[in-house]
Amino acid sequence: MTSPIDLEGGGTAAVTDGGPGAEKKKSEDPGLVGRSPGQLMWLRFRRDRTGVIAACVVGFYFLIALLAPVIAKLYGKNPYTVYADERPELFDSAGVPVQPNGGISAEFWFGLEPGNGYDVFTKLLYGIRTSLMISVAVTITVVLTGILLGVTAGYLGGKADYWISRVIDFLLAFPAQLFFIASMPVVVALFVHPRDETPTYVRVLALIIVQWFLGWMSLARILRGTTLALREREFIEAAKVSGAPPWRIIRKEILPNVVTPLLVQSTYLLPNFVTAEAGLSFLGVGIVEPTPDWGQMFSKASTELVMQNDITYMFFPGVSMIIFIVAFNLLGDSVRDAFDPKTAR
Repeated sequence: MTSPIDLEGGGTAAVTDGGPGAEKKKSEDPGLVGRSPGQLMWLRFRRDRTGVIAACVVGFYFLIALLAPVIAKLYGKNPYTVYADERPELFDSAGVPVQPNGGISAEFWFGLEPGNGYDVFTKLLYGIRTSLMISVAVTITVVLTGILLGVTAGYLGGKADYWISRVIDFLLAFPAQLFFIASMPVVVALFVHPRDETPTYVRVLALIIVQWFLGWMSLARILRGTTLALREREFIEAAKVSGAPPWRIIRKEILPNVVTPLLVQSTYLLPNFVTAEAGLSFLGVGIVEPTPDWGQMFSKASTELVMQNDITYMFFPGVSMIIFIVAFNLLGDSVRDAFDPKTAR
């Protein structure tokens, strides 16, 4: 609107006033107008340089895991060739590579494994592939179980909540690592007779089952608490009054509102399962040779032959796992901060 003002000499002039609408436009951030919560989360995440770098590192690991066969083919080697038999001139009488630093050369980029003489580069590629494949499968089953039981307990309440909560409390009392070690042979024996050789797919299936059995409770408890808070909100009550069935309310109203804790917890669960799977293989109850595995490489590095003659062998699996775990944890922190700016570091 316009308002007159007096000028010297008796004249008047009109001054335009933008009014409250103009003030509102000035106060609004053009970058945030008309954006959905998901878009706002993505904008906050993109501004977090640490999170973006961590996401790139994690994506790189998954990429090389998916493309491991292609990379190995271009490299011209595979992780199953026993070079100690095919090219004995590369090793001394003890099975140690004769060249320094574990036989690192232009032909063998990361050297050769003492003993059998596997190519370390391709074994690491396939080891990352095996560990990530198992850990992703465990994470998916844990997330699905946590959603099913946690949301069910929180929304239904009553006896369902009571019994699911008691099962969670009971399973949380188990010492996870000891249970993994003790139960792996038992689970394997369910599929294969102890006298027979255990196929690799059976060991993979057993690792998934064992880690899933004691891996879903923390996520289910978090989702239960979130659902308990949500079911008292006005929009849930409105959906009930409108006659919507429970399954529709859970699917349309509850699940979209538990995405934040679900994604954040998933980014913390997966690296934990990677280290757990590597630990089981390190102890000899997980993946065994000749199938490459991250933890199996640590087990090989701890033998007397490697410790005394090739200390560089531990470098590649050790550094690669540290980088992956740190990057994934940083990614989890960045995802949490993007969803909830109040918790920003």
